Amino acid sequence: MVLMAGCSKEPIREKPVDPPAPTPVDSTKTTFEHGVFVVNEGNYLSANASVTFINSNDTVYQDIFTTANNRGLGDVAQSMKVQGNKGFIIVNNSNRIEVVSLTDFKTITSITGFNSPRYIEFIDSTKAYVTNMRKNISVVDLNTMTIVKNIATPYWTESLLRYGQYMYVTCIGSFNETSAKRKSQVYIVDTKNDIIVDSILMGKEPVGITVDRKDKVWVLCTGGYDHVEAPSLRRIDPVLQVVEKSFTFPIQQGVPSRLCMNPTRDTLYYLYGGVFRMAASSTELPSAPLIPLNGHLFYALGIHPQTGEVYVSDAINYVQAGKVFRCSQSSGQLLYTYTVGRIPGSFCFTTAAKN
Repeated sequence: MVLMAGCSKEPIREKPVDPPAPTPVDSTKTTFEHGVFVVNEGNYLSANASVTFINSNDTVYQDIFTTANNRGLGDVAQSMKVQGNKGFIIVNNSNRIEVVSLTDFKTITSITGFNSPRYIEFIDSTKAYVTNMRKNISVVDLNTMTIVKNIATPYWTESLLRYGQYMYVTCIGSFNETSAKRKSQVYIVDTKNDIIVDSILMGKEPVGITVDRKDKVWVLCTGGYDHVEAPSLRRIDPVLQVVEKSFTFPIQQGVPSRLCMNPTRDTLYYLYGGVFRMAASSTELPSAPLIPLNGHLFYALGIHPQTGEVYVSDAINYVQAGKVFRCSQSSGQLLYTYTVGRIPGSFCFTTAAKN
């Protein structure tokens, strides 16, 4: 029923085309502390999710989780986040988080007990929040690597943004309702006592959230998987906790997704067929893409935290191995192409990423 990017999909009926064979890893020379992880969702119910690693020399290592652990990652890898020397891989349909060492990518532990987890955000070195498609926001103790409590919400929670002592959490609405009936909002959670203290009404299906250098919060709303309203990009004043600016997309041109911010936090990027770039100070949406679609199926988007270069994936047909394009942040010029795994759905940059 849900068609937006990054959600579980119906099983692929075509015969899958295997991604490239894993690249041999010399454990005495190879670590995963400097580079870019590509989280490949894999096909729903096929348990063929994987992680591809691109190091600072543009060497590509395929399916590094399976190579390191002699077992598959699971069913639908949703996202990944790095804290210190650990990587946290959220496996949505397997309802767990694989915590791996960035030295060798071996599993340290698996955290279970989620309700279709989506994204993780760290509050400090001891606590993190995880959003779920159903029921609640999970609070994880990073010392014991267990869920210690849940913040109750009847609705599907999605993206997270830490802002001072608060966590801004996008809420799509009830998983089982049409988007017309869903109550879309942004929850404001006090992270000191894990309580929702306020909420801000949003456009339908708020999927992305980021913050600019003036500390304004931006939320990207798709308008609903069934196009019940026009997509929108909204700017929140976090002091007043109100929407102070809204940009409306032409409803007939598709669904925007994958909101990102550049390293200097003055420029937004998003997918809208092609890759679009917009100054945070702009008074209108851009009319032309930075990177045109040109027959590709752009699916994931990431901005390198040091260089500002644009990483965009091509899911091709959701069956064969996908591609990742690394492009100039200013001109959109193609700099490098990488072959990755099946359905490359998100990027994770190491805290010491170098490219």
